[in-house]
Amino acid sequence: MPLSARDKLLSGNQSHSLQISERASLFGRQKRRIIPTVPYRIILDSERYNFAHLRHVLACASPARSGDELAGLAAADPVERMAARHVLADIPLRDFLNDVPVPYEDDEVTRLIVDTHDAASFAPVAHMTVGQFRDWLLSYTADGDAITALGPGLTPEIVSAVSKLMRNQDLIAAARKIRVVTAFRNTQGLPGRLGTRLQPNHPTDDARGIAASLLDGLLLGVGDAVLGINPATDSIANGIVLLDMLEQVRTRYAIPAQTCVLTHITNAIAMMARGAPVDLVFQSVAGTQAANAGFGVSLSVLAEAHDAARSLNRGTVGHNVMYFETGQGSALSAGAHHGMDQQTAEVRAYAVARAFSPLLVNTVVGFIGPEYLYDGKQIIRAGLEDHFCGKLMGLPMGCDACYTNHAEADQDDMDNLMMLLTVAGVNFLIAVPGGDDVMLSYQSLSHHDMLTLRSSFGVRAAPEFEAWLHEMNLLDPDGRLRVNAPQSLGRILGPG
Repeated sequence: MPLSARDKLLSGNQSHSLQISERASLFGRQKRRIIPTVPYRIILDSERYNFAHLRHVLACASPARSGDELAGLAAADPVERMAARHVLADIPLRDFLNDVPVPYEDDEVTRLIVDTHDAASFAPVAHMTVGQFRDWLLSYTADGDAITALGPGLTPEIVSAVSKLMRNQDLIAAARKIRVVTAFRNTQGLPGRLGTRLQPNHPTDDARGIAASLLDGLLLGVGDAVLGINPATDSIANGIVLLDMLEQVRTRYAIPAQTCVLTHITNAIAMMARGAPVDLVFQSVAGTQAANAGFGVSLSVLAEAHDAARSLNRGTVGHNVMYFETGQGSALSAGAHHGMDQQTAEVRAYAVARAFSPLLVNTVVGFIGPEYLYDGKQIIRAGLEDHFCGKLMGLPMGCDACYTNHAEADQDDMDNLMMLLTVAGVNFLIAVPGGDDVMLSYQSLSHHDMLTLRSSFGVRAAPEFEAWLHEMNLLDPDGRLRVNAPQSLGRILGPG
């Protein structure tokens, strides 16, 4: 029986030193050809452009964004950017298997990518260039099943490369073909469905304040993807208190949704050891070993937490127990990007997430700030890129369509992004009361925005959660939120 990605990961951890040297030798012998010392070149409008290596081509081909400019990686001007895209379009996909951006010997994320690459899944497109792959993805031939079958054979660098040749409409058209279905207490990612994360944060973790925010979201039909709290105090004791509160609410009203306190993964492991009611294990992840070390995490720690959460067997309709967050710029902000543009580093984080079959993955697209995504245009583009690339890698992608108050963006930009992502088939979006997170101090989407998307595009909550909303008399027979839904407050609260 072939090993799963996770089995290969654990196997690699068991005899680390010996296997690294053996695999490095094997990789060089079987997969790596000699890379020409001549750089990638093109003459465009009588001007010669030279690109030293694939990393250089990828960085210069990226749409303009402040993070790459900050790192000194961006194209000098739009003409050089177009020259890089011309070069990129003609590069064979196989080249990305032969020229990894971070050395195999130095980076466990690279080892994960190389060791779990499925040559059989890659075979149908192995003969293509990046440009030909882009054209195929947009063709009638490439339906959802055909694209999904490629997933284990696609490396992050291939996925990043093809996205750089796509306009926004291309990213939407290709991504909407792909469905990634996961389940725990309800089923996420089904056609015609849009999940929502209810984020009842509070600046002091006050239980009454969190409960009020939780109720506000539930009354507006939000929360099927996860009832998830970002704790203001990231301690084991505080996390257990919040988990117990969420568990009491969930069980008292038989809510078919999963809960999560977004504490550090080592805290989650400790809380599970103490018998806390952990549904989903959360962790922010990045695309290099060094960047993940900055988060205080490694692949072995992720595997430990995954096994611990699975052993609790708390899911009712499925067993996907991991929740990952990512965001362009995280590796760069840690000085751990290894000369990669921020989007390529971001897609490598999806390889980390993919190894653990998560229930949810979302890009917190504008959260890091204008140093990495300067304005609404860059945030929208990044959100569409991340969703497309994550789906192509086989992930259940969601998005926190958000921005910080010092970015050149506003709520109209987030309106545009949420609608574009809904058309693209995003698995879930994040919502906070009034679109303003009072604990993290950034702007996101509101509970009411989710109602707009449901009425405008006909998308609905997860079927199990939708049935609960009907049972609580919050939806009318047509599945719309009742105008008098707040009158159901007494029934939800019950006696006492």
